[in-house]
Amino acid sequence: MKFIAGDIGGTKTVLAIYDHDSGPATSLVEATFSSTAYPNLEAIVRTFLVQQQSIGLDLVGGTFGVAGPVVNGRATITNLPWRMDEQKLAQELSLPRVTLINDLVAIASAVPALPASDLHTINQGHAVENGPIAVVAPGTGLGEAYLIHNGERYHAYPSEGGHVDFGPNNADETELLLFLQKKFGAHGSAHVSWERVCSGSGIPNIYEFVKQRGEAVEDPAIAAQIAQSGDVAPIVINNGLRDDASPLCRQTLELFLGILGSEA
Repeated sequence: MKFIAGDIGGTKTVLAIYDHDSGPATSLVEATFSSTAYPNLEAIVRTFLVQQQSIGLDLVGGTFGVAGPVVNGRATITNLPWRMDEQKLAQELSLPRVTLINDLVAIASAVPALPASDLHTINQGHAVENGPIAVVAPGTGLGEAYLIHNGERYHAYPSEGGHVDFGPNNADETELLLFLQKKFGAHGSAHVSWERVCSGSGIPNIYEFVKQRGEAVEDPAIAAQIAQSGDVAPIVINNGLRDDASPLCRQTLELFLGILGSEA
């Protein structure tokens, strides 16, 4: 039995086809698409399925993890103008059934099945057997989920915790909060969520804040890259992790990682 699975995000969509007999660890085929290049999920899936006709498709259904809340089989992606409906997707894609789940619920559901080789301990602590598990996933936005053990197994639950008010923990973060409240307040909403400082879309906010402080000068070459690309986060990350790192990019990453650690 073959089925299609997808990770649907604000920046990219990853689709894959799996065979029930092969298990979930290895897909038969996988492809990545730019989400913003398509008008809806149906268009991406159709393109993908046309590309995979050679493997002989007889799909029993599809499950898609989407970056946003799922209510009564319907979902809207937080950072895209897409509206999805399980029944409509099944009908338009000619699939027996389609299931939509929150993308972080999908990720969290896999956590108990991870082998030890996939785990990395940052700070050694004392694990509580069958204790709750939190999942924090900075991407285009800030996704969060949690798992609770019911005595037999873990169950994953969604959370929109990334949209909770950002709570600073030191003077630099407090200054950042005030800067962003002023920035966003000028456009109608002074709300500063964790997502606005702890995600791919939040890195440009931190970079702008650090730059305006004047403690580190922006490299003209990096400014040119940003002006040409418009996608600040990967440029800041790449230049902040180099041996000859840009001080401005390095300070941005240090502030970002401190915020991520606090949120975790």
